[in-house]
Amino acid sequence: MGRTKKIGAAGKFGPRYGTKLRKLVSDIERKLKQQYKCPSCGAMKVQRVSTAIWQCGRCGVKIAGAAYVPSMPIAKPLEKKIEVEKKAKEGS
Repeated sequence: MGRTKKIGAAGKFGPRYGTKLRKLVSDIERKLKQQYKCPSCGAMKVQRVSTAIWQCGRCGVKIAGAAYVPSMPIAKPLEKKIEVEKKAKEGS
């Protein structure tokens, strides 16, 4: 399996496809293999099972998320708003 220091796992493509695309693939693959924090138990054990499906290795909870990361950065403000509304509803 071909690897290089500069682009890591995207070294398997050799000189093909250009530097920009190989770096993009390398970044995406790095995000795929990274472990994320579980929203249920808080452990750093969430890994990708298949496209947009993530599972915690500790508690076993399955999460539907984005293709390459468990939650999309654009959804954070919406999640925060929902959390604030839940707290307001509980307080009433």
